Amino acid sequence: MPAQVPPGRRMQNLIYRAGLYGRRPKVPVNSEKLHNAAVNTMSRQARGYIDGSAGTESTNDNNRRAFNQWHLVPRMASPVSARSLQIQLLGLDLPTPYLLAPIGVAEMVHPQADVATAKAARRTTIPMTVSTQASVPVEEIAAQLDGSPWFYQLYWGTSDAVAFSMVRRAEAAGASAIVVTLDTLMLGWRTRDLDNGFLPFAHGMGVGQYTSDPEFAKLVEARVHADRQQTNTADSPKPTPAAVRALIGMSRRYPGRLLQNLRSPYPRAAVETFLEIFSRIDLAWTDIARLREATDLPVIVKGIQHPDDARRAQQLGADALWVSNHGGRQLDGATASLDSLVQVRQAVDAQLPIIFDSGIRTAADAIKALALGADAVGVGRPYLYGLAIDGSSGVQSVLDYLIAELDISLGLMGVTSLDQLHSDLLHRA
Repeated sequence: MPAQVPPGRRMQNLIYRAGLYGRRPKVPVNSEKLHNAAVNTMSRQARGYIDGSAGTESTNDNNRRAFNQWHLVPRMASPVSARSLQIQLLGLDLPTPYLLAPIGVAEMVHPQADVATAKAARRTTIPMTVSTQASVPVEEIAAQLDGSPWFYQLYWGTSDAVAFSMVRRAEAAGASAIVVTLDTLMLGWRTRDLDNGFLPFAHGMGVGQYTSDPEFAKLVEARVHADRQQTNTADSPKPTPAAVRALIGMSRRYPGRLLQNLRSPYPRAAVETFLEIFSRIDLAWTDIARLREATDLPVIVKGIQHPDDARRAQQLGADALWVSNHGGRQLDGATASLDSLVQVRQAVDAQLPIIFDSGIRTAADAIKALALGADAVGVGRPYLYGLAIDGSSGVQSVLDYLIAELDISLGLMGVTSLDQLHSDLLHRA
């Protein structure tokens, strides 16, 4: 029986053989070309929201600069014919260390959005982290994942009833863990979005989890009832073409028929209710303890950047930490996520799993994060770029590239498994 071809060589063979017939990859392999090809497909608003970061975007720059400060140091004459990319995470046996980081409002780049991403996650068996700001209900996404492991990312707004309802729905749909995000208690100062005057949620985008939630429906019903009691048409602003387009967008995304929704107060009330309850600036560690008590699923605390917060999360029973600065989208001038990883890893028990994201673009980036103490790495913008270019197939292409490059890079590093990656294989410039 012939030996199985490793994923790196298999991908190289596939691309080079296609090249003999004059065919090049539809989804670019080079990370910079991937980015450029993707943003060229996007609207101005989508480019601003997806490609932008907070303030002067220095945190995003810091993320990339931190990777460039670490250099890989390969070892020679080590047999590497049998290589494994497998990891264990929270009781799951996973084929690679990659996770799909949660990304909301993916419908801005592709109409299939989260469903298309879920299909690619299933085909590659890479766990998807379903965002609270997904454009369709979690149940629809879980159906596409069809038994593949996935996590549910929770934005905890001002309504505990809605938050815990979403947790229960994720449990019922088969989630493997709850990821509670702490770094987005309010939106960051995102200058590109501000210059565009554009917030996707105000147009009804990325609220599919809410409009399908029974507890959220109660809040919307109460708002509609209150508005009917207080409506004063004399105080209503004069409609503009942009406002009409926004209303059509809200109505199209709200459950039900478009024409009926256009006559209904509910689509607009749903958007206004979401905007009212999203920010939760008083979320505290005691709330994390309540979440830990409320679910039997593993709880992953996302947004950890300071070692003291890492220790606190561990004390409260977090099953894993997710080191992240939200891809530089929240706080301008913040430390690089990779630098935070080093400190957090030293602060907590070696057995406590750490997931890392913010700045991963290539397998070399992933190797550096793993060598510095991460147990798994989240990929964000790159898979969204693939989605923008070629839908579900584009997401799969990006993931296949990352897997192939990781396989080849491990061999060139002289290691055969991820547990052999340590900081002694890195040099800080």
